[in-house]
Amino acid sequence: MFRSNAILPEVFCCRTEMEAHVGSDGSAVNEDPGSAPFGNFINYYTFNPPENRLSLIPTSLLENTGYCSGNSSTVLMLDVGCNSGDLSVALYKHLLQEDTPKSDSSEREVYLLGFDLDQDLILRAQNLNPFPQNVQFIPLDITDESESQTVLDSYLEKFGRARFHLCTCFAVTMWVHLNHGDEGFRSLLSRLSSLCEYLLLEAQPWKCYRSAARRLRKVGRSDFDHFKTLEIRGDMAAHAREHLEKECGMELVQSFGNTTWDRSLLLFKRRL
Repeated sequence: MFRSNAILPEVFCCRTEMEAHVGSDGSAVNEDPGSAPFGNFINYYTFNPPENRLSLIPTSLLENTGYCSGNSSTVLMLDVGCNSGDLSVALYKHLLQEDTPKSDSSEREVYLLGFDLDQDLILRAQNLNPFPQNVQFIPLDITDESESQTVLDSYLEKFGRARFHLCTCFAVTMWVHLNHGDEGFRSLLSRLSSLCEYLLLEAQPWKCYRSAARRLRKVGRSDFDHFKTLEIRGDMAAHAREHLEKECGMELVQSFGNTTWDRSLLLFKRRL
C-alpha cells in the first residue's frame, strides 16, 4: 500500500500516530493525543509497522559498524522509547537474521535492552518477547537523568562496558521536545550520544508538532506546555544533527533515506 520513501500528506503521516490507541477491552478506538501525550500508544505498530524502518536499514548494519559474528566481543544495543517492543524484536531479528531463539544462547553475542516510560507497554513487550535471554525490556524514563543513568550504568557494568555499541531512538524526540522544551530536546540528544558509540536516530518533522498541538486542542486540552515557546523549529533532523556534531562529538556517517512517514533515519558515530 505504501510506496517506499514516498512523502505522505501531513494529515496522514502525523494523524495516524496521534490516533493509534485501544480501549480497555483491547478494541481499537480513535483517540487524540490527550490520552497519550508522551506518544505511548498501545497499537502504534498497527499504523507504523516495523517494516517501515527495517526496509531502509541494512541487515549488515552491525558488521558495518565493527561487529564480526563469531568473535569474542559482546555487542550491546539500546532501544530508547521502545513502546511495546515490536520494532526492537524485529530489528534484532533483522540484524542477526534470526527468526527463532537458538537452543544455545552462547552462540549469540548480541544483547538488546529496550525501555519505555509506559509500564503497560513494557509488560506487553516482556510477555511477547521471543528472545528473553538476549533481549530485555524495562520501564524507564530517559528524561529522568539520575534514575536512567543508574539503571543503564548497572546494565553496562554486567558486561564490563562503558557504552552501548548501538543506540536506536525512533520517533521520540518530538515528545520529549513538546513536554520538556528546547533544553529537553538538547539534553536528550546529549544523553543519547553519551550512551553509545553509534546512534541511529529518527526525529519527527516539524509538521507533526503542529498536528500534535492541534489535535490536543481539539479534545479541549491546553497546548503542550512548551509548544508556543519553542525556539528550535523547522528542519528537526538538521537541528538534531547540528547539536550532535557541534556539542556531542558525533558525526553523521550515513543517511538511510526517509520512511514512508517522511522521517529520515540518520546514523551517527562517536568521534575518536
